[in-house]
Amino acid sequence: MATSSGNPPRLDAWKERLGSVGVWLGSVNWASAAAAREAAVEIEELGYGSLWVSETPLSKEPFVNAAILLAATTRIPLGTGIANVWARDATATRAAALTLSESFPGRFVLGLGVSHLPAVAARGTTYERPLTKMRDYLDQMDAAAPYEAPRGQENPPVVLAALRSKMLELSRDRTQGAHPYFVPPEHTARAREALGAGPLLIPEQAVVVETDPERARTTAREHTAFYLTLPNYVNNLRWLGFSDEDFENGGSDRLVDAIVAWGDVDAIRARVRAHLDAGADHVVLQPIESGRGLGLVQLRELAPALVS
Repeated sequence: MATSSGNPPRLDAWKERLGSVGVWLGSVNWASAAAAREAAVEIEELGYGSLWVSETPLSKEPFVNAAILLAATTRIPLGTGIANVWARDATATRAAALTLSESFPGRFVLGLGVSHLPAVAARGTTYERPLTKMRDYLDQMDAAAPYEAPRGQENPPVVLAALRSKMLELSRDRTQGAHPYFVPPEHTARAREALGAGPLLIPEQAVVVETDPERARTTAREHTAFYLTLPNYVNNLRWLGFSDEDFENGGSDRLVDAIVAWGDVDAIRARVRAHLDAGADHVVLQPIESGRGLGLVQLRELAPALVS
């Protein structure tokens, strides 16, 4: 399923279906099922083109979560951003993806990633050779025993949480595209160059709708501080030209401003346009607020300007 064998997804149709802007809402992992369903319904009604859920060893299982939210909505595609390849074997992942794809035609995207050492260690697993792990995992998905349950008319797209060159090349060669996280538009340009013209490129973009620089950066830094403890993201930022000084105290203003788009609606729209101009097919917004709020107020404010 990871390659073009079987019934490959029609990427042109997927690009049209997704549109320009979706929502990445890892915070639904911490919400009740009722609140998460209500949020998904509202995001669909606001006109966003997709909804993405994450995986953490401390909260909800992503495929179950996806099923709950897909069942609560009628149109919006849902992606896993991402399902951790260390958390379940490749056969289980393939079965989950094909089950959701058949149950909700044209509405499920399988996002896979190697996650990070702390999240993998929390499962009692050793994090090592992540590129090899992902390559082997895709091989195992393709080589698994025949899936004999009903299938949809086409396989769901598979995208990888790819940051640097080798994982981007694996995305290009073995899947339908890439879903980079914690990246500025400069990364999107590099990713598109590595992927070529055809594959899906779906970057996440954190946002804070706040025009006061101090308040905006304080909120944004609550977000960046955690991710700057993870070597995968720090190494990617070094690749983009950031240095040790940028990683201190939750991130320099330069780094925070690059990773988190803040300001008024026009400023957020300009950042989305920068990703699209750099080669993104679809940009997924993550509204950042203190605590584990769902960010719906920000999404409501942004929708009229960003959703066509």
